[in-house]
Amino acid sequence: MINDKQQELLESLQALAKQSGLDITDELGKITEKFENSEKAVAEVWERVEVARNSGRPRTLDYVNLIFDDFTELHGDRFFGDDPAMIGGIGFINGMAVTVIGNQKGRNLKETIDRNGGMSNPEGYRKALRLAKQAEKFHRPVVTFIDTQGAYPGLAAEERGIGEAIAVNLREFSRLKTPVICIIIGEGGSGGALGIGVGDKIYMLENAIYSVISPEGFASILLRDSSRARDAAAMMKITSQEVLDLKVINGVIPEPEGGAHCDPAAAAAAIRKRIAADLEDLCRRNPEVLVKYRNKKIRESGAFYDDDGGIESSMNPAD
Repeated sequence: MINDKQQELLESLQALAKQSGLDITDELGKITEKFENSEKAVAEVWERVEVARNSGRPRTLDYVNLIFDDFTELHGDRFFGDDPAMIGGIGFINGMAVTVIGNQKGRNLKETIDRNGGMSNPEGYRKALRLAKQAEKFHRPVVTFIDTQGAYPGLAAEERGIGEAIAVNLREFSRLKTPVICIIIGEGGSGGALGIGVGDKIYMLENAIYSVISPEGFASILLRDSSRARDAAAMMKITSQEVLDLKVINGVIPEPEGGAHCDPAAAAAAIRKRIAADLEDLCRRNPEVLVKYRNKKIRESGAFYDDDGGIESSMNPAD
């Protein structure tokens, strides 16, 4: 179904053609079809956004309890304090000790306030790095669960160095000499997601989204109209299949019909299967080789246009 602005444009074209004595019935039909297909695509993308943000969707701790055995949560960054929006600890999968790190949203108003909506302060990212470095020291693989609209943008976070904390994590996770698997389970937003999103393997759940900014933020800044968040979401290519097509992630993990919240156990089983298979492979590899290929993958992500208008598939300055 076309929107009011599109309908108004069609009527204007029809009136102009009538005044000029032209028959543009076929052309109007093609334009209408394009409008309808566009609206359908926008609706499909926004449906994924709503599923990714569904309050009933399993959170990191839900998956941790379903996937790992004997999970022990660890707290604090040993510098400022503990951040409940970022959880971390040690669990076991098939008898193997694994360090688990993830964003933790709330499920109701009280939990959302307590967890700051899953938006971490600097101490959250420093806690994540402390645990990742501990994992490297004791030769434990790292699994991260990403579910945040972004890092917390408050004044106190800026004063304590949120930008620096995320930047350090990007550098150190890229150098970590132990396997790292990252899974986007809901929203993967901006630097808040990237702070624990550098790994050897990166996956998205089928209905998750991954973007540099929220659709609402994109609409406000670039479209100059916050009400156009649905259009922005479609433009940004944030769904799992679109991100996979861009080769930013390694794969998409299927969800139960209706979304992960309809059958959390089945969703967790699919994630567990993927983690177990990758750990079996990655843990056999030389840590130095892991770092080499992790950095190669990062440098080859994305594309840019050269001076002649051609598209380069790699961002590696050595190419």
